[in-house]
Amino acid sequence: MRKPVPRLHRRTTFLGLSALAATVALTGCTKLDTVSPSTVRKDAANAEAADQGAFGTVDCRKAKCIALTFDAGPSENTPRLLKILKQKAVPATFFTLGKNHIVKYPELVKQMDAEGHEVASHTWSHKILTKIEPAEARAELERPNRAIEKLIGKKPTLMRPPQGRTNDTVNKISRDLGLSEILWTVTAKDYTTNDSALIQKRVLEQSSRDGIILLHDIYKGTVPAVPGIIDELKKRGYVFVTVPQLLAPGKAEAGKVYR
Repeated sequence: MRKPVPRLHRRTTFLGLSALAATVALTGCTKLDTVSPSTVRKDAANAEAADQGAFGTVDCRKAKCIALTFDAGPSENTPRLLKILKQKAVPATFFTLGKNHIVKYPELVKQMDAEGHEVASHTWSHKILTKIEPAEARAELERPNRAIEKLIGKKPTLMRPPQGRTNDTVNKISRDLGLSEILWTVTAKDYTTNDSALIQKRVLEQSSRDGIILLHDIYKGTVPAVPGIIDELKKRGYVFVTVPQLLAPGKAEAGKVYR
């Protein structure tokens, strides 16, 4: 008799593929171009002389900025993560799931926003947007928008497509809904291991200026790795920012894909 698949393994199979290498992230009829944070900042500076306030608390043209992002939560691990981020004075960007996450932990979504983190969307139920009908893909993006707005008073402007997979159709829907697509440059593949030391090692080996780090606050090994990641990157001169801050004084434009 075939053994049942453990719950954690099922979850890993379902969500873990979201962190596949970025080289296979864009699929569909057309390979969409991605825009780097440095390009956004340069274009904004060239367009007009931005006032100093447009940079927020950090000018990433001068500072060695990097962004921590977390997918597929909130979860039972998120309170500990938020405590760590608060203690370390580090902002993050949370790409939250609707079903079984936003719905189950609404107070954590409110806390993320109240403590200065960026609350973004990772769809409603983690369906691969390029493999479903356009109407269903639109619903996958509309539902978390409404749920997040109800909780924090504003709609998200950023989303991360499951598995990083997008195409022209998904891109158009995102544009219609006022969403930019955010991919990543660093993945710890934390869906493959609960070894926190290994997760930390993988992140540190890949990190570079303007990096976007992909982690998941749903896996047991991830949150314990975060303090070491933060401390070591700070030692290397990095400043942690949210994704919008990484682009400032530029802004993410709806329908564009960033990495």
